[in-house]
Amino acid sequence: MATFLYKVGRLAFRRRHFVALIWIALLTLAGVGAASAPAAGTTSFSIPGTEAQKAFDLLDQRFPGMSADGATARVVFKAPDGQKMTDAGNKATVEDTVKELSDGSEVASVADPYTAKAVSKDGTIAYASVKYEVSGMELQDSSREALEDAAQDARDAGLTVEVGGDALQTTPETGATEIIGIAVAAVVLVITFGSLIAAGLPLLTALIGVGIGISTITALASALELGSTTSTLAMMIGLAVGIDYALFIVSRYRAELAEGREREEAAGRAVGTAGSAVVFAGLTVVIALVGLSVVNIPMLTKMGIAAAGTVVIAVLIALTMIPALLGYAGRKVRPAGTKSRWMGGNRAEKKAASGKAKPNMGTRWASFVVRRPIAVLLLGVIGLGAAAIPASSLELGLGDDGTQPTSTTQRRAYDMLSDGFGPGFNGPLMVVVDAKGNDDPDAVFQQVGDDIKGLKNVVTVTPAAPNKAGDTATITVIPKSKPSSVTTEDLVHSIRDKGAQVKADTDASVLVTGSTAMNIDVSQKLNDALLPYLALVVGLAFLLLIVVFRSILVPLKAALGFLLSVMAALGAVVAVFQWGWFAGLMGVEETGPVMSMMPIFMVGVVFGLAMDYEVFLVTRMREAYVHGEKPSQAVVTGFKHGARVVTAAAVIMMAVFAGFIGSSESMVKMIGFGLAIAVFFDAFVVRMAIVPAVLALLGKKAWWLPKWLDRALPNVDVEGEGLRTDAESGKHTDPDEDRALARV
Repeated sequence: MATFLYKVGRLAFRRRHFVALIWIALLTLAGVGAASAPAAGTTSFSIPGTEAQKAFDLLDQRFPGMSADGATARVVFKAPDGQKMTDAGNKATVEDTVKELSDGSEVASVADPYTAKAVSKDGTIAYASVKYEVSGMELQDSSREALEDAAQDARDAGLTVEVGGDALQTTPETGATEIIGIAVAAVVLVITFGSLIAAGLPLLTALIGVGIGISTITALASALELGSTTSTLAMMIGLAVGIDYALFIVSRYRAELAEGREREEAAGRAVGTAGSAVVFAGLTVVIALVGLSVVNIPMLTKMGIAAAGTVVIAVLIALTMIPALLGYAGRKVRPAGTKSRWMGGNRAEKKAASGKAKPNMGTRWASFVVRRPIAVLLLGVIGLGAAAIPASSLELGLGDDGTQPTSTTQRRAYDMLSDGFGPGFNGPLMVVVDAKGNDDPDAVFQQVGDDIKGLKNVVTVTPAAPNKAGDTATITVIPKSKPSSVTTEDLVHSIRDKGAQVKADTDASVLVTGSTAMNIDVSQKLNDALLPYLALVVGLAFLLLIVVFRSILVPLKAALGFLLSVMAALGAVVAVFQWGWFAGLMGVEETGPVMSMMPIFMVGVVFGLAMDYEVFLVTRMREAYVHGEKPSQAVVTGFKHGARVVTAAAVIMMAVFAGFIGSSESMVKMIGFGLAIAVFFDAFVVRMAIVPAVLALLGKKAWWLPKWLDRALPNVDVEGEGLRTDAESGKHTDPDEDRALARV
């Protein structure tokens, strides 16, 4: 591996014009594809295998044209103070609005509040239900604009009008904090390298990689039904790993220059050693992201695969374009330990020449940990354990209009409906009764309705509405409690339990669906998939790390450390988004259950990103150990060369993720915060404290591997031992081989 990547690095350095041209051409091609691709908007949302999805599919068959999973909107009207919605003027305004809404090309039906009995008991609030033929993700902008225009016309007539439902779904906005995250990354890079040129290389390559990835996703969005969140996730992870991977290689290049090597040789060695760590770190991220497909939620699978593709691009760019740009930079990228004059380079060089230079911070910290491993280990584990305590009260769910900021029309419509009709009115349950083949379907429909009326937490049960064939009917159930409450979830399970009894007695099927039931089913599906997913991802990565480190205990320690950091991060998410700690600081206007996919998503992404630091930091330690240093000294050497870079990489990744906290989409906001805090815990507590403490305690045992397994495993040579031997024998200085390499 190291020897092959060494050749790739030297070739890219030497043929830099060709390499740069290839990447610019790919960026241009992806950009043209994105610009010429049809606009996305046909994204469908389905959850195979869930009862709610089965009910939707059955409705499509038995109620053709009903568009059971089509977008919905509720236009909520409130009369001025002292008036009622039944007053003649207000009633005329509502009827005009209903007529205006009915003219939409994608509208399936509009229910008049006065004929549908959708007026509150006190007469002050009414609502019109709008049903569309397509889902909220497929709805055209013109239909949303028509909906908003109709509401505005009613406002102009003197009514208070708000609109709720999924018809107003829009692309999330990330805000200015995303740019701030990139700016913080730039500052950290300048401080780390002491040079604008060296700092600019990781940013440039990361932006090119993300540009190719996002443009490709945009080009394929329509054909593959990729949602807006897919590109947001790909951008988030692509920026973070793209900057980090390039940072690792540029840092190693400067270290090779400091040892007196020529620039082409230094580029080759940087790609051969740090590049090997980048390859395996990237593989762990890809495994974690692609592994999301085991959950069997198409949207999550597409998000994972798209983000994984962006990571692959980041790895390839780091291995090829970074050495090419280093060739262009020439002497403007200085050896490690030197800085440009404006960063105090002259003073630093004079101090080093006088012998007064102190060991760097990484060396001093590692030396302290090696001397006090038990204290550091206990402090780190107890600290993360304390941070993880809130995770014990984790409540999962999917957001609805009630979790939207109070400044949105969706949230105001939600609150008006709750005031006029009760909180459960915002999450009606649709019960589908399939009595096909039964001798008396009407009796079955009546029995199901009566059974549901006898359950707790039920306000209203509408009469059964059968289809034309009379073999299938829908029943609408209004709970007392709000959609995201545990009480509503219990009601769904109670209805399904009654349905099982009906199935046994009459052979008729009873299915519960609707947005509330769908959210409950998605949460359950994600919970059920968490352990298998964790076993798959951690298992595959564990095997991969055994090959990298040629050790059993080091990969085991890496996996256990990850579990500590991800649990602590989940605890922080619960504290902020569920309990409301520092909610104002994070821009969280409404607390509530944690997004259902958050645990499984954090397990996948955080594990992959955590292995970045593990691989880069520990391979430096193993490299020192393989080259003859004692285990404790190898830990110090690894920190001497890697701590500064890992610290910079972690700060950059945190800044990039934290930039997405400013998003208007609660899902993106929560992911950004969760990943940022997880990187903090994993990089600074686990990898920088717990890992060296454990390695210091284990000593030589840390690198133990059974002889039979050692013989069976392939030698990937991440430490660059092959480069060391080849260089000492002079093989890489052969002009004939150099010329042959140039022709590859």
